[in-house]
Amino acid sequence: MRDGVLRGQNGAPQNRFRIPPVPSQTRGVVLKILSTLAFAAMVTLIKLVSAAIPPGEVLFARAAFGTLPVLVWLAVRGELPSGLVTSKPLGHVRRAVVGTISMFCWFASLAYLPLPDTTAINYSSPLFGVIFAALILRETVRLYRWSAVAIGFLGVLIVLSEHVGGFATAGPGQAIGAAFSLASAIFAALAMVTVRELTRSEGTGAIVFYFSSAAACFALFTIPFGWVVPTPAEAAILVTAGLFGGVGQVLMTEAYRHAEASVVAPFDYANMIWIVAISYLVFGDVPSLAVALGSAIVIGSGIFVMWRERRLGRASAAREAAPR
Repeated sequence: MRDGVLRGQNGAPQNRFRIPPVPSQTRGVVLKILSTLAFAAMVTLIKLVSAAIPPGEVLFARAAFGTLPVLVWLAVRGELPSGLVTSKPLGHVRRAVVGTISMFCWFASLAYLPLPDTTAINYSSPLFGVIFAALILRETVRLYRWSAVAIGFLGVLIVLSEHVGGFATAGPGQAIGAAFSLASAIFAALAMVTVRELTRSEGTGAIVFYFSSAAACFALFTIPFGWVVPTPAEAAILVTAGLFGGVGQVLMTEAYRHAEASVVAPFDYANMIWIVAISYLVFGDVPSLAVALGSAIVIGSGIFVMWRERRLGRASAAREAAPR
């Protein structure tokens, strides 16, 4: 060490405060949590205008402006236009149809239910995903996962009881909102099944871009059902919501690029933390006991399903790698 500077064997200065590289798994988790923040911001903005703007119009803004961050991301990665090449256009159409219906129902539910309630019901999507994986993809689902699905649906029923009678007297329109939210979860699960089929041959950029583009086109069919001219403030909110949705999609995609899905996916439930906080600060909503209890059951069941699938995936990989 000369002149108070720590030096290596070759005399080059060394940084005694060198920051170690961030593990890839950690980057994946951080990106996933950031994606939940982006999606929470998106849904909050949509909630702000849901009483004035029809869900089809909201869907168009989310899909159309959400493609911009995706295109920028592909351009930065040098994947334009190669990243948009597809060999299964009909597969993208099927994914777009069910995904668009899911998103439409989700946005429609926001006009009737508080954010924590509709979010809790939407968390049943992985449970429906297990059912559709068994029925459509012919995956083997054993007792552990079926038990988790059954318990998870008990949590869904507890949340739904808040809006169709039971724990509290449901207000006008709450049953409609609950039905929209449940339909959104069902179609989201179907969308995930189609995505799993597409990922066998299609790139992530193509899947995301064609879904957003098709959803924007499908949304135009709702114009005869009452689109309105938004105020400048409402238009700004819609555009910003769409951009947040696209940024969230990019962050989520990058998260899965850095870490295994089984590691990243459970952090999707961090979204409930932001939703509860934002819902209280912005709208003054506090989750009821039924919603809190049902959410905990649904989230616990969903995490168990993911953990079980991870263990089964490792066991399957170990069997394939074993010498024969």
